[in-house]
Amino acid sequence: MQHHAQLVLSFLLSQVLPLAFAEDLECNPGFQQKVFHIEHPSEFTADQPVLNLVFDDCHGNHKLNFEVSNPDFKVEPSGVLFALRNLSEVERSLYVHARSAQVEDMAEVLIAAGKEKHSSLKEIFKAEGSLGNVRQRRSIVATPILIPENQRPPFPRPVGRVVDNDRPEGSKFRISGKGVEQEPKGFFKITESTGEVLVTRPLDREVAATYQLQVEITDASGKSIEGPVPLDIIIIDQNDNRPIFREGPYIGHVMEGSPTGSTVMRVTAFDADDPATDNALLRYNILKQFPDKPSPNMFYIDPEKGDIVTVVSPAMLDRETMENPKYELLIEAKDMGGMDVGLTGTATATIVVDDKNDHPPEFTKKEFQATVKEGTTNVIVNLTVGDRDDPATGAWRAVYTIINGNPGQSFEIHTNPKNNEGMLSVVKPLDYEISAFHTLLIKVENEDPLVPDIAYGTSSTATVQITVLDVNEGPVFHPNPMAVTKQENIPVGSIVFTVNATDPDKLQHQTIRYSVDKDPANWLEINPTNGTILTTNILDRESSYVINNVYTASFLAIDSGNPPATGTGTLQITLEDVNDNAPSIYPMMAMVCEDLKDVKVILGALDKDLHPNTEPFKFELSKQSGQEKVWKITRINNTHAQVILPQNLKKSHYNIPISVTDSGTPPLTNNIELKMQVCSCTKYSKMDCSASSTLHISMALFFISLFSLHSL
Repeated sequence: MQHHAQLVLSFLLSQVLPLAFAEDLECNPGFQQKVFHIEHPSEFTADQPVLNLVFDDCHGNHKLNFEVSNPDFKVEPSGVLFALRNLSEVERSLYVHARSAQVEDMAEVLIAAGKEKHSSLKEIFKAEGSLGNVRQRRSIVATPILIPENQRPPFPRPVGRVVDNDRPEGSKFRISGKGVEQEPKGFFKITESTGEVLVTRPLDREVAATYQLQVEITDASGKSIEGPVPLDIIIIDQNDNRPIFREGPYIGHVMEGSPTGSTVMRVTAFDADDPATDNALLRYNILKQFPDKPSPNMFYIDPEKGDIVTVVSPAMLDRETMENPKYELLIEAKDMGGMDVGLTGTATATIVVDDKNDHPPEFTKKEFQATVKEGTTNVIVNLTVGDRDDPATGAWRAVYTIINGNPGQSFEIHTNPKNNEGMLSVVKPLDYEISAFHTLLIKVENEDPLVPDIAYGTSSTATVQITVLDVNEGPVFHPNPMAVTKQENIPVGSIVFTVNATDPDKLQHQTIRYSVDKDPANWLEINPTNGTILTTNILDRESSYVINNVYTASFLAIDSGNPPATGTGTLQITLEDVNDNAPSIYPMMAMVCEDLKDVKVILGALDKDLHPNTEPFKFELSKQSGQEKVWKITRINNTHAQVILPQNLKKSHYNIPISVTDSGTPPLTNNIELKMQVCSCTKYSKMDCSASSTLHISMALFFISLFSLHSL
């Protein structure tokens, strides 16, 4: 038992102490010690050596480089491990990857408190009897494996080893998980007999930064007898990704006159490498500025944040004096903290110097002249202004206001959006006879307010002198339209109306002559000097030229100007009705069957006149002789009557004299003959008449009259 304990102690010491007399042994390439133990102090002090890692590639360690899994530590080419900053808390283990021109290898640095280390040693040196009686547990030791990405052939290559010092003879190592039999398949395999882990192809940390495999021991038949235990594979990052600007295009704005140090915008690049390493530690720089006036260094970029700020004085940031108010900056992002070995990416940032309203608009002259003909409406003058601000902004766009000389609101002014000119218009016709001259006072401002230290001056106001030109205006009728009421049928030569037209050109003392313009029925004439309108024909309310009892005519008033001017007036004559139309009856013809009993014919009356010169109508039979005295007529209502026929009339033609009288004063009577045809009829309603086709039409009118009566 004592001998067994000595063997265990010897093994532990071989893991803690560096190999002595290595120079006397055959060279073993790689770390001369795979596991290093250090005791955790109260604090790791920056730049103080912590441990010396011995590495020998047996060829002079040419181009030897170390990489540490914890970015707070670094290994110098000599193999000295030290902290980059003061640290009080550190993970329990570090992994160090070494690579020279000939060899790559991995070592683990275990960090433990002092009492933990002593405690573990105490456990080893237990009493001899109890140590011999303890049943040994099988244990798979699967420490994490660190593999650099982008390794070059040959493959497969060993990257680590899984240890089980007490596994049965004939047993095998087996690994599983993503990267083995699960997608992505075939990246890793293990030597069944030795536990050596191999990688079969290059790895990409940006695809997968870690793999977690499962390790187990199987018997010869493949049955698991121990495990599984996790095996973590950590991919060490290489600087194989350039910074990329993904958020462009980058466009920033800064107001002219902004203080030095004003932030314009922020640009940010992305690096797919490990953010915990310098491989993704970016630094920004401005490579070029265009244009380079008034200064080649108008802007500065924060190397760490990417904030772009102004570095010139506010006076130099003057948009109106710049050759171009738009700047293009070529921005570079470099990884490795900006070191020369870092990879770079570039982007263009556009910075626009925005205008502020620091220049008021000014009229190009103090006084403008305009002429306008009286009675017209149009633009009479364009007012021009100058403004040094940006034409695309409200700091340039002008707003005009008439502040004096427009009490009747006869003038309006609008801004021409293309050239910023003020378009002064007459919107209410001017009268030369009232005022031949107008003076307007106009001010101009911007849509946007001026900056506090700038004000509008006298150049922002101007006067407009407007001269009104006299025009020979046409005479004007008063009133217009003119209206009068007359009875129809008044005698020819009767006075209807006397028109009155005046000439607006009071200062010209012109005479006026009248003439007929439109007289559709040729009923009227007008005295050319005094405007009296007389009838030349009978006025007829029932004429087709009369609409809703109103007859409309128009007349001209022509002055004596050169050339003469004309005015038009309209006369509306309302015609009162006179009982001048006798009523008529319908239908005028009818057909009946000879064998019908109680035959009746319905008659209706119409009158072109208006009430009270129409219904109620009076229906009578005129003088009858011989057998025709058997006809009778009776009143049904104010507009209809029925003619009763005697029975057993012979097939023949009959004329029935009827008189109809209206209710006018005096009443008018119309004597009419109703033509009646008696026909023979069959039971199939066929009528045998010797009458002409006009009687058939009368029969149709007869039935229409029956329908009209029914609707009453």
